[in-house]
Amino acid sequence: MSRTIVSLPDEDKTWLARQASAQRVPMSELVRRAVREYRERHGNGKSERLSELLDSTRGSWKHGDGLRYQSNTRKEWEQRL
Repeated sequence: MSRTIVSLPDEDKTWLARQASAQRVPMSELVRRAVREYRERHGNGKSERLSELLDSTRGSWKHGDGLRYQSNTRKEWEQRL
């Protein structure tokens, strides 16, 4: 793991120290969590966010009612058991 020095305004550092104390974790752990969450929300350039992915595939099933197809398929599975 790499070490990084970050400059923060005094009020942000005070807030971070209070949060770390309340959660009983080091400030560095809160920063790691914040970076991880930011990456998950904004992507890392390799994958799209879930909502964007769902939007891009909406309407891709062109063979009738998808729910009816799913129900019929499950009925076939149940009959085989």
